Amino acid sequence: MDKELLEKTANELVSPGRGILAADESNGTMSNRLESVGVEPSSESRRSYRVNLFSADGYQSSISGVILFDETLRQSMDDGTPIPVALSNKGVIPGIKVDTGAKDLANHKGEKITEGLDGLRERCSEYFAMGARFAKWRAVIKIDDEIPSDACISTNAHALARYASICQEQGLVPIIEPEVLMEGSHDANRCFEVTASILDSTFEECIKQGVHIPGALLKPNMIIAGKDCENQISREEVANLTVKCLTEHVPHDLPGIVFLSGGQSDEDATAHLDLMNKMDVEHPWQLSYSYGRALQASALIEWAKSNDDSDTNSRNAFLHRATMNGLARTGSWSEKLEG
Repeated sequence: MDKELLEKTANELVSPGRGILAADESNGTMSNRLESVGVEPSSESRRSYRVNLFSADGYQSSISGVILFDETLRQSMDDGTPIPVALSNKGVIPGIKVDTGAKDLANHKGEKITEGLDGLRERCSEYFAMGARFAKWRAVIKIDDEIPSDACISTNAHALARYASICQEQGLVPIIEPEVLMEGSHDANRCFEVTASILDSTFEECIKQGVHIPGALLKPNMIIAGKDCENQISREEVANLTVKCLTEHVPHDLPGIVFLSGGQSDEDATAHLDLMNKMDVEHPWQLSYSYGRALQASALIEWAKSNDDSDTNSRNAFLHRATMNGLARTGSWSEKLEG
């Protein structure tokens, strides 16, 4: 484990004013999104859409890294340059999704365990050789009347820690993502309670597995009431509760937290991050973003209108959202800028 390299990469990923683009949708998920905007899904259409984003001028001022899917990591830009090389040439760090998806947790109806540990060391070694310098593994925690169970919390925490340890051994900074889903009727207090539990368990397991915390990043949900909850809290309450939960349950030597947008609207995801960074307190870690749909949704709609891998409107939509979130990193965003 090269701790110095891991720390350098982790800190670059959360450098001031920048965050991470999550472009790691699986082939199936990306195909569904293309179909939803009237584009025939294929390996080429998936490549073309992403190449359009990666060709935008200036996005590197707000984007420090891009999480890729295996297929995309192996693809090339229109001029034949491998995508990881093209990103690196812009000063953007290539990353890779390494889990193989969430599967049903045995004997626990409605709960999931993320798989992919088998062969992970070999995959990480190959990905590092291809230019990747960080990785992502997503666990999904659902809230309902009787869940999450202790088994769901413990098995996912253990898997996240095993993944993080293997990644660091192979030179990749692990992004640890225990996502508490927004689906459900639970209130914000219940979200806080469950998020605290999975964070505590995950970092306890990380310590057991020898994970170097200063060479890792966390990708958590924010503290938000379930989508079906009648008592939705304000943006200010989301920001305050989220910071409180993280301050109490995340090691302070972690270099950065890169939030997931998790079903929030584009502007809500930006506003919540902005409010956290506006607080009159020095957070122990950088508060940044690792957004997927919150950076790409409008860009995909514009691209579908032309289905052109050099579409200016699509790139401008992507650049706008990246710029807005870059401003939120320093608490400099305003709704007035969205016009």
